[in-house]
Amino acid sequence: MTVIKTTLLTGSLLTLLAGCGLNSQTMTGPNRQWLAGDSHIHSYYSPGYDTKTTPPTPIVGGPDGDAQYTIGKNAEMAVKYGLNWMVITDHGGPNHSKLNMERAYPELQQARTRFPQLLSFVGMELNMPAMDHHTLMIPRSEKESQTLAEIESRWDAREAFPVDASRNTEDKALQTINYIKAMDGTKPILMANHPARSATALGTYGSDTPHELRNNNDAAPNVYVGFEGAPGHQAGALNPDGSLKAGAGNRGAYGNAPTYGGFDQMTARLGGLWDSMLGEGRRFWIVATSDSHVHYTEGGADFWPGEYQKTYVKAEPSYDDILDGLRSGRTFVTSGDLISELDVTASTGPSSAATGGTLKLGGAKDVTVTIRLRDPAGKNFHNDAPEVKRVDLIVGRVTGKVASAQYDSDTNPTTTVERRLSAADWKREGEIVTMTYTLKNVSADMYVRVRGTNTDQQEPAADPKGENPWADLWFYSNPVFIEQ
Repeated sequence: MTVIKTTLLTGSLLTLLAGCGLNSQTMTGPNRQWLAGDSHIHSYYSPGYDTKTTPPTPIVGGPDGDAQYTIGKNAEMAVKYGLNWMVITDHGGPNHSKLNMERAYPELQQARTRFPQLLSFVGMELNMPAMDHHTLMIPRSEKESQTLAEIESRWDAREAFPVDASRNTEDKALQTINYIKAMDGTKPILMANHPARSATALGTYGSDTPHELRNNNDAAPNVYVGFEGAPGHQAGALNPDGSLKAGAGNRGAYGNAPTYGGFDQMTARLGGLWDSMLGEGRRFWIVATSDSHVHYTEGGADFWPGEYQKTYVKAEPSYDDILDGLRSGRTFVTSGDLISELDVTASTGPSSAATGGTLKLGGAKDVTVTIRLRDPAGKNFHNDAPEVKRVDLIVGRVTGKVASAQYDSDTNPTTTVERRLSAADWKREGEIVTMTYTLKNVSADMYVRVRGTNTDQQEPAADPKGENPWADLWFYSNPVFIEQ
């Protein structure tokens, strides 16, 4: 292997209760529901640059811009395609923090007024020092725009002009994370985007390496909380009329090493990098996004926010609880609206834990895993009605953190598919599908997670160039941990 609203009071109350020994898993608010969102969306404030001026002048919109749509347009489409929340994550270059503060933020506020049903977070796609792009998601507050400007101006690797190579080192990435960790109040979160897009083969990583992900998570586990399990740019094989494009490349704009069922290899490979991090007991979560720049009907490679992939958060409809849900792993991801709810619960006697939580056993016991999902009866945005064919219950041992010399490890040999569950194993009542499975005499620390598909693939296969994304759909849960 080589080396990839409700109000602001809610957040304060969560912090206070956490200080009393309660956490987001014990505080199961009565209004928590599955809320769909997208944490990686670009507007025309992801600009091009006129390099003939000093400093370079940002080019907003038009053919020379990196992305084409207003923030309002993104919000409109997010609502159209069923999202409850979104994050605008523009990236930039020299002095982009000024553009974000003076132009993008006022436009985001206008979008909030136009679409109050959509919780629109301030954020950006940070040019993470020494790594690929990262989603930076800012807590809702009166000073949210200043918080973003403060982080971007100090730490974005491409903010300075002239270029400052000292801003683009692994040590600078750790300084960035420690700076965010030390900020007052509710902390922002960071998630690595398309982490294996620059990989050249399975297990041969590029800009994002296993040791960087581990080091960053070590530095601030409540800030550096995960990565894109499924990247955006999934419509590259589609012509504007929706037909398949001859000579199309890989899904996700993964130029060399492909995705697997539309998922990044770091997530999709059973017993791979994600499982190796979970096997250390790391609370490290996945999301799925659009990375929307330009829609495929207008010559781009993208779906609208929510059109193809969604990240669902179990949360009250408030900024604070959605952010808390992402930080705490109360999430699952799906493509093609294959499912719209997914509850995974591990229980023994009166004790239970749900996705992102931890079940404490206190000795060897049988553990019952209950999986409840909603398989929508209606059609998705491709006018298909995909059905779940199989659900996989995946388990892995938790053995503790590896030594620093092994921080580029990317395998967990204990990870297995405990049971493949099909229609014969579950009970269906309308759209609701329920199944249970008992893990016998659990005597060691472990985690359980779930994935499912509309395909017949036993394991997600490497996606061929030009694949129709609507034919190869998957969902993944984040794990439940089980501890002695």
